Amino acid sequence: MNTAIWLLFVQALLGAFDTLYYHEYRLRLPHGHGTGIELRLHAARDFAYAVIIGSLGFLTWNGAFAWVLCALLLAEIGITLWDFIEEDRIRRLPGGERAMHAVMGIVYGAFLAYLVPEILRWSTEPTGFGRSYHGFPAWVLAGLAVGVFVSGVRDALASVRRARQ
Repeated sequence: MNTAIWLLFVQALLGAFDTLYYHEYRLRLPHGHGTGIELRLHAARDFAYAVIIGSLGFLTWNGAFAWVLCALLLAEIGITLWDFIEEDRIRRLPGGERAMHAVMGIVYGAFLAYLVPEILRWSTEPTGFGRSYHGFPAWVLAGLAVGVFVSGVRDALASVRRARQ
């Protein structure tokens, strides 16, 4: 599980950079024309990420909860794929952002490769959350979970503003 946590740590840092540099600084997506759907997708994904990265450093999802986590991960993947299509529909991505998304996809795939066997093991346990502490990366992930949640709220509010205009 340690490898999965460290890969999630890298993924979360890459996602934070992608959001802060490309979405906020360079492209100013919350203020862009035609970005309402993309912002809603980002908000939905941010809320899923907040749960995922905020919990895995401290908890295991046992029994039926393992399948809830699987559903959340699959939903996040679906949202990301939809987001890729939406991005291509409304704007031309800078080369660096496209490359960042590719790297994030590779890291996320590696994360899942290490996490899925753990989820399968957790699914055989009685339903509930178990304790699983991963030290330093867990605390950084918890902080990033708060940040990604706030980013999701901001994107949701910006999408509402976009819809009213």
